[in-house]
Amino acid sequence: MTTHVLILCTHNSARSVLSEGMLNHWSSKLGKDVKAHSAGSAPSGRINPFAIEALQAAGVDTTGYRSKSWDEFSSDGAPPLSIVITVCDSAAAEQCPVFFGGTGGQPVKVHWGYPDPSNAEGGDEGKRRAFELTRQAIGYRMLQLLQLPLDTMSQTEVQQALVDISKN
Repeated sequence: MTTHVLILCTHNSARSVLSEGMLNHWSSKLGKDVKAHSAGSAPSGRINPFAIEALQAAGVDTTGYRSKSWDEFSSDGAPPLSIVITVCDSAAAEQCPVFFGGTGGQPVKVHWGYPDPSNAEGGDEGKRRAFELTRQAIGYRMLQLLQLPLDTMSQTEVQQALVDISKN
């Protein structure tokens, strides 16, 4: 059964998109049955071009990527979520809608914070550097997530493992 992971950030334009891209990229490369999705509480309606650039430079297919609301994942027909990860502090502090897990229960939730690369100094080159460093940091955590035996772990074990990853 596919493990669906939703990554949330307020605007769904940078960090959550980088996370979705890297988790799906590594999942495909490693043959894991994990599918990432991203969304925002107040989606901007556009993906930051530096996020797309960083993902494409790393060989990630960004076809079909779009900025979307987290409401899409709490409605009928939404994928059954196993894990919800917030990647920005403002989204972590917001009241999330109710998301349903694969067995009708609640998904495991964790916060993996990253500074907003959109705020990097140094003009376009500074932003490119910040987006690439953020992509690498996110990619490292996503690889750690994919090393977990998710099919055999309890929700409590998954929760603790994800918290442990957040400390790396």
